[in-house]
Amino acid sequence: MVTYAQRHGLKPLGAGIGLRRSFYAELPRTERPLDWVEIIPENFLSLGGRSQRALDACAERWPVLPHGVGLNIGGPDALDDDYVRGLAALVKRVDAPFFSDHLCFSRLDGVYLHDLLPLPFSEAAVEHVVPRVREVMDRVGRPFLLENPSYYARMPGGTLREADFLRLVVEQADCGLLLDVNNVYVNARNHGYDARAFVDALPLERVVQIHLAGHTCYPDVIVDTHGDRVCDDVWSLFRYVLARTGPVATLIEWDQDFPSLDAVLDEADVARASLREAAGP
Repeated sequence: MVTYAQRHGLKPLGAGIGLRRSFYAELPRTERPLDWVEIIPENFLSLGGRSQRALDACAERWPVLPHGVGLNIGGPDALDDDYVRGLAALVKRVDAPFFSDHLCFSRLDGVYLHDLLPLPFSEAAVEHVVPRVREVMDRVGRPFLLENPSYYARMPGGTLREADFLRLVVEQADCGLLLDVNNVYVNARNHGYDARAFVDALPLERVVQIHLAGHTCYPDVIVDTHGDRVCDDVWSLFRYVLARTGPVATLIEWDQDFPSLDAVLDEADVARASLREAAGP
C-alpha cells in the first residue's frame, strides 16, 4: 500500500522538540542531536524581535513544522481568512514540508475558547469538516495533518466510534494523520477502551507524524498536561505503533513546567532510538 507520506514525497524526519519561549536562546545553539523543530504558528504569525531571531536561527539548522491550535477546523464559524492567509505565508517562509492542527473546535461566534474541544463523532461532523480541510490544503498549498485530540467528555450526537470518525475525516478529506500517542493513552484510560485496539482501527497508512508527551494522573482522571516525561506505558504504545507504521517524524511535546533543555533532548534521544529500531538493520 502506498502511504500518504509516499504519495507526497515526505520522508521520516526523526525526533524533534518544540521551539518554546523558554528555549529561544539556548536551542539554536545546542550541539545535541536534533532532527527537526515544531512551532506553534500562533506564536510566530506576527514576527519580530526575539521570536523572529529564534525561528530564523532554528530554520537555518533544521526542518520546521508548524502545528496550530487556532484553525478551528471543526467549529461552526467560517474559517478565519486572516489566520489562514498568515498561516500560508508562515508555512512558505519556513519551507515546511507539511503542517498540522487539531481535529476539534476552538472558536464559537467569534470568541476563542482557549481550549481544544472535541467534536461529536458523527456523520454530520464529517460532512462539515471535510470541505474545510480541503479548503485549507488548497489555500496553504502543502500537505496537511489532523491530530486526534484528548477529551474528557463525549460530545452529544455521536453515532460513530472515535476511530471510525477519524478514518472517515482523513480519508474523505485526503489529508494525513498526526497520531498523538499520549492522547490515545489518556483517552483510553479515561473512557475505558483498549489503546492498542484503537490504534489497529486507525488508517495508519496516513500517519506522517507522532506526538509524545507526559500527563498528570489524578484519582479519577488523567489530564493531558504536557508537563512531564513520557511514561513507560506511552513509550510501549509508541513502539507498538512504530511496529505498524515504521519510522515516523516524532515530537516530544513539553509545554509547561519546563525542565532544562537537556532533559527534553534526552526524551528525544529515547524516541530516536525507537525510530532506529523500527527502521531495522
